[in-house]
Amino acid sequence: MAVLTLRNVTKTYGSGDKKVEALKETNFEAERGELIAIVGPSGSGKSTFLTIVGGLLTPSTGEVIINGANFAKIKEKRRSKLRLKEIGFILQASNTVPFLSVNNQFKLLDRVKDRNMNKMQLDSLLKDLDIDHLRNKYPTDLSGGERQRLAIARALYTHPTIILADEPTASLDSERAFEVIELLQRETKSKNTTTIVVTHDTRLIDYFDKVYNMTDGTLTLERIKEQPVEEQ
Repeated sequence: MAVLTLRNVTKTYGSGDKKVEALKETNFEAERGELIAIVGPSGSGKSTFLTIVGGLLTPSTGEVIINGANFAKIKEKRRSKLRLKEIGFILQASNTVPFLSVNNQFKLLDRVKDRNMNKMQLDSLLKDLDIDHLRNKYPTDLSGGERQRLAIARALYTHPTIILADEPTASLDSERAFEVIELLQRETKSKNTTTIVVTHDTRLIDYFDKVYNMTDGTLTLERIKEQPVEEQ
């Protein structure tokens, strides 16, 4: 059973001559353990797709099903609770709290959600992202790349069912970009989560199980990674 299903989803703004189809009719499924890329030019609908999946934007038509719950139909209060439980966001604009230190970013998450990473898991994650030495720093003290890695750590910390990443390597150099996508791949497989990444970075494409292209609001499957054949 798919962890995420979009059925006949569209997003339209305006009407008449001013009508804009930001997302044309879209059908999509994602399974647990899949690392999925969505590529395409700026303004093609990628971010609209991502925000609809994350329950931050309501579709004009269609259904968004996450673990059996229809995000498009439930009230905002319940949707917020499900979003906190099910989804981890990695956004271009780092979603950190400016007046909290790195350590306290995670303590805040512990106050609003339980069953997060334990201390050992968090220590390992921060070391993997090379930000363990920044625990007492504030977001304003960090470089753009460090803030991005902190946002990645925050997203992974809550053990989400689905990780939604909008250009997670945009502010990283080549070496760090590969390290981050390898970390996302490792977390996706080991935790059996589903990760959807919007990216312009074509160097990373080989890491993904599926690659979709978004053009003028139309989502098209471009490539499925061949899985190794298990020996009998």
